[in-house]
Amino acid sequence: MTHDDRVSVIIPTFNRAERVQRAVASVVAQSRPPDEIILVDDGSTDATEEIITRNYPQIRYIRQENRGISAARNFGIQNASGNWIAFLDADDEWLPRKLEKQILALKQNLAYRVCHTDEIWIRSGKRANPKKIHQKFGGEIFEKCLPRCVISPSSVIIHKQVFDQVGLFDPTLPVCEDYDLWLRVCSRFAVLYVDEPLIIKYGGHSDQLSRKYWGMDRFRIAALEKIIDEGRLDRTQKTAAFQALLEKIDVYLTGARKRGKKDEVDCYEKKRKTYQALLHTIP
Repeated sequence: MTHDDRVSVIIPTFNRAERVQRAVASVVAQSRPPDEIILVDDGSTDATEEIITRNYPQIRYIRQENRGISAARNFGIQNASGNWIAFLDADDEWLPRKLEKQILALKQNLAYRVCHTDEIWIRSGKRANPKKIHQKFGGEIFEKCLPRCVISPSSVIIHKQVFDQVGLFDPTLPVCEDYDLWLRVCSRFAVLYVDEPLIIKYGGHSDQLSRKYWGMDRFRIAALEKIIDEGRLDRTQKTAAFQALLEKIDVYLTGARKRGKKDEVDCYEKKRKTYQALLHTIP
């Protein structure tokens, strides 16, 4: 990273006029200001446009029809002028030196194209302590990405060239789109980790996307199927991906059986047999 490299911040939002102001304010207050702030309005029907354009004239406000968070992030990436992209979800907040510390870390570790940080969790207004299974890591972390999403989009700064190689967020996934992207990224790139909480993630509100869907593992299953089918994983990565896939199918089957979803059970039992057989044929 050089002094000439520009950083674009992308903030996707949908009908969160009040919350997004906190996110925007935390970016504006950075000790190292970003070179560009893009707010992508995913078809809001509230006062988002009025509030942002009136209070933050320095922000590029762009709007699309409601197509989901992945499409909104992708639209932001496609419109960004910076070589480096940083994301901030409308619910979350950056601490004041977040960008400064990540940029310094990248300048000291020039081989990296992806950097993330630790985080603080606030759930229903109270601080929550992450469990050991949510521990964050740096380096070659593909296998650590398999059980669950271990990188928060709001903590990431990523070079645009990475998207050229792995693709953008998958808009066909209504949730777990970040899990899907980090599998693709971490299968090819080492990740730089700043072991310091530099973002605040807020949760527990009723309109969180994760509350809209039961059986979240079906979306992780789809992501694992996709990356296996791409054929780019090495033997170790592929074996680990198949094992994670079988584990998630078992979890999903348990939920489907409890809910009496016979068609789902039949479908995923067939998948399980197929992938068990394929696991034993990996050269």
